[in-house]
Amino acid sequence: METLDTSIDLETPERVRFSFRLAGPAQRAVAYFIDVLVRVAVLFALWFVAGFLGLFGTDGIGGAGMGLVLLGLFLVEWGYYVVCERFMNGASLGKRALELRVVRSDGLPIGFAESVLRNLLRAADFLPFGYAIGVVVAAIDPRFRRLGDLAAGTMVVVERRQPVFPAVVIRPPVEPRELEAIPQRPPLSQEELEAIELFLRRSTSLNPARGQELAELVAPVFERRMQLRHRDATRLLALLYQRARRSPA
Repeated sequence: METLDTSIDLETPERVRFSFRLAGPAQRAVAYFIDVLVRVAVLFALWFVAGFLGLFGTDGIGGAGMGLVLLGLFLVEWGYYVVCERFMNGASLGKRALELRVVRSDGLPIGFAESVLRNLLRAADFLPFGYAIGVVVAAIDPRFRRLGDLAAGTMVVVERRQPVFPAVVIRPPVEPRELEAIPQRPPLSQEELEAIELFLRRSTSLNPARGQELAELVAPVFERRMQLRHRDATRLLALLYQRARRSPA
């Protein structure tokens, strides 16, 4: 059996559709590693500046320099992700490098409150060590969300830009005899027709197993409504779309 894709489609109350590809644990782990390197570099820079300015004590441990480094450690550990997500459209430097972004579960941009909550709960995800709980929860959740994401209502998606969908091309081309059983004016609402068109546009980029699964969920509804029978659910949707588009207004 072929592996199904990790794309999700969301629709806002204003009926604006968003399509996302979920970021898997491996991608998020690489992004986290990059962010660790960035945070360590910042702390080393603070340590170097404090030493250069002679802010450490005579024993090299105390003094204002150590206070500066500890303050920097606190700010970097607890503020790095919040600041990045606030001013980089839901991404940290590591996520930006891998073209990942944090969004709300409804697909809208993440807000300040969601960012603070998901990052405060990093401490819980880290337990007992090495983000063990976070990894287990993400592996179980269908959207790969850790505890912080579940509590804040967020998820991490791939922000890779996709080309505009091409015009709908039905392969193989529809033959006149295939349309004989389809009503000249199929009883389809505008929303149903748009949904079929969206499916056909995406069908070339979908995993074949996923495409067939989606078609088999929808096609029986139209078969019962129009008393049709067809072996290939995807082909039936293509025929309905073709007939509806050719029908006079």
